[in-house]
Formats: sequence, structure tokens, C-alpha cells
Amino acid sequence: MRIWPRGQARRAFVVVGLILIFVTLLLLVFVDEWSDSRTLQRWADISQSIATALALVVGGIFALFKLQAFRDFDPHLTVSHVVSHRPIGESYIHIEVTAELRNRSKVQVGIREGSFSLQRISPTTDEEIETRFKETFLKRDKETLQWPTLLEIKRSWEGSDLTVEPGESHYETIEFLLLADVESVIIYTYFSNPEFPLSSATPKGWAASTVYDIERTKRDTKP
Repeated sequence: MRIWPRGQARRAFVVVGLILIFVTLLLLVFVDEWSDSRTLQRWADISQSIATALALVVGGIFALFKLQAFRDFDPHLTVSHVVSHRPIGESYIHIEVTAELRNRSKVQVGIREGSFSLQRISPTTDEEIETRFKETFLKRDKETLQWPTLLEIKRSWEGSDLTVEPGESHYETIEFLLLADVESVIIYTYFSNPEFPLSSATPKGWAASTVYDIERTKRDTKP
């Protein structure tokens, strides 16, 4: 389990590394003078001063991380959905989903992989509902209700094809075709953090889910 996120830990190592390089250069500059003096007391005083300075710097870095001072410099997206649908022919429904990726951090975010899926909520038989209820709320086998996936689409982007600047938004649209007997669905989108691709054992990124009632929307829009 990480104490700090990977990005923060990397920055901490870089800062400490730079400090060590600076101290090494300082030692190289004054090594001749120290060798000539051969004063043990001076060696002790200089060593103590360097140790104190390092302790103060490392302690300050640790305090900054504990206070989440660098949190804004980690990539972070807020994902939201805009959904619409319309009948196609006699037996199908066309659903359009636009995912807004809002960059609320202070760093550029580049996306490499994403997935879009539709899960059916209704129609569902009472037996299916009871099974899912037991799995989730009684047996605790599942963390969330598991609905059957109707469609899933995965996308990938190369280089800077999908890059979101700080404070800006990117809109990604996907289309689905469903049979007209589907009444309610869950729309789920996931965009992976470049450091944790979808293929990793524990993928991490930014997700959003929206419950969309197709039947109710059609009925409400009738004249």
C-alpha cells in the first residue's frame, strides 16, 4: 500500500536527490581545505551543520506532503455524461453518450485508454433481482449491483491525440444501438491514468456512471 501517490513519491525522490547532489558538490569544493586543516572539530561542526540542514529540508518536504501541498499537481479529471436517444426503424434505439473530461488539476493530462459500456437494468425478472440483491447486500460477494452488460466499446489514443489542458474540457462521444425493448440502462465510462493502463492488475483512472431511463423519456416526450 502506497503512503503517497506515485507522482508525489517521484517528486519527493527528485527533490531529495537534488539535495544530495548539492551536498556532494559542496563537499568536493571544500575537500582540499578540509584536508589541509585536518581539524577534527571543524569536520564535526561542518558535518553537524549539513545533517541539520538535511533534516530540516526532508522534514519540510514531508510536512508539505502531509498537508497535501502538491496534490494539485497530480493529474485529475472529472467525468460527466450527456445522454440522448431516438428510435431507429421499428426495433432499435440509438443512444448517444457524450463524456465530458474536465481537467481540474494544474497539470496536463494525457489519456491513452478508455472504455464505454451499457448495462441493462430493465427489463429484469424478479429472480434476477433477488439474486443480485443477495450477492450484494446479504452475502457481500459483490461491492455493487452487477447488471448484465449489453455493449462495451474500448478505445485507445496515441501520443497527444487526447490531451486535456489544465482548466479545459474534452468531449468524447460514443454511439450505441439497442433493441427497443430495453427500458433502463447504466452508462459507464472509464478513462485510465497513463501510469495505470487498463491492462494493469489494478487499473486506476477516472470513471462516471449514469442511470438512463429510455422508456420513461420516450413517454415524457410524447405530445
